[in-house]
Amino acid sequence: MKEIYKTVLFSVMAVLPVGCSEKEMSTTITVKNVLDRERATETVELTKAMLKVDNLTTVGIKNLKTNTLEIIQTVDNDGDGTMDMILFQPRMKAKGESKFVVVTVAPGENPTAEELCYSRFVPERTDDYTWENNKVAFRVYGPTAQKMIEENIPGGTLSSGVDAWLKRVDYPIIDKWYKKELSGTGSYHKDTGEGLDDFHVGASRGVGGIAVKVDSTYYFSKNYTQWRTITTGPFRTSFYLAYEAWDANGKTIKESKVISLDLGQNLSKFKISLEGVDDIYAGLTLHEKDGEESGSMEKGWVSYWQPHGISELGTAILAPTDTFLDFEKYDVSTIDLSNAYAHLKVKDKEVTYYAGFGWKKSGQFNSKADWEQYLDAFSEQLQHPLEVTVTP
Repeated sequence: MKEIYKTVLFSVMAVLPVGCSEKEMSTTITVKNVLDRERATETVELTKAMLKVDNLTTVGIKNLKTNTLEIIQTVDNDGDGTMDMILFQPRMKAKGESKFVVVTVAPGENPTAEELCYSRFVPERTDDYTWENNKVAFRVYGPTAQKMIEENIPGGTLSSGVDAWLKRVDYPIIDKWYKKELSGTGSYHKDTGEGLDDFHVGASRGVGGIAVKVDSTYYFSKNYTQWRTITTGPFRTSFYLAYEAWDANGKTIKESKVISLDLGQNLSKFKISLEGVDDIYAGLTLHEKDGEESGSMEKGWVSYWQPHGISELGTAILAPTDTFLDFEKYDVSTIDLSNAYAHLKVKDKEVTYYAGFGWKKSGQFNSKADWEQYLDAFSEQLQHPLEVTVTP
């Protein structure tokens, strides 16, 4: 019996020789790339149900062509102490197919890699929650930062927008930048070779904050109220945020979300649970309004490319095409309220989209055309995910 699954997530694979203590099991995994180009930054998800095993801690994934074990990451999605899912990232040739076999491994036998996908709660800087991978970094703001604003205490932040940290190195910077800023030995607002935080959010949507539109007015939540780290590792970081119920012109909105970021991706995945609304708007701040908005209904994205400091910056919202309703530019005189919005459909009280950025100074994108080409490719991969077949 064959079961076919599709995965939509996106990085770099490394392998080591298989240890002699492995024991092959009867399960074979076939991964197929239906697109006519190589795909090197997509994550395959394997659940216990797919693999028909009860314990993932002794599972290895062996590449049959190279006879080597893949680097894997195990994830406890529900926080009950038991691993629910295995992640790995095969490098797939254009129109290519790769086969893997499930093996039993001893503790410590699976190869490891640096945990470049990282996130954490930051109590030493009020209560930020910050996340990064080898390409980009972001943060959001918690209840202490909100309370400081409400009580007129300096240093607070009242925003449910998403901040972008413009890194230009492929190693982790979160802990290093916070330590530098809070110890007074430097500032993450100045670029000394690794990038900087000079992206203003304020009351805007930043890079992917949501709004509910009633007539011509957009309504937002306040800061997150609860958090839980789900996983960090070589291929993915993910975490849960909850918000106090909020009002949108008489509508009570209940909101929580799981945000994840995979290795090699510039876009974080936002999976939002909502009650009280059938559609939402995910936004991108227009900052000084000197940039250019663009979008594609066919590919399901809206983008804003802008001058930024001595460089340029592209931000984007991207969603499955059956969720992406349209996009619009909201330009008003009130500071921080001008945003480019993706209008998204809520299905069964959930909506999923991707949001992120590309900074020219990082060397990843040289132009607006490069950035939009990346978005088109990301959309194509979303529409044609890697096909995963598990046998038997």
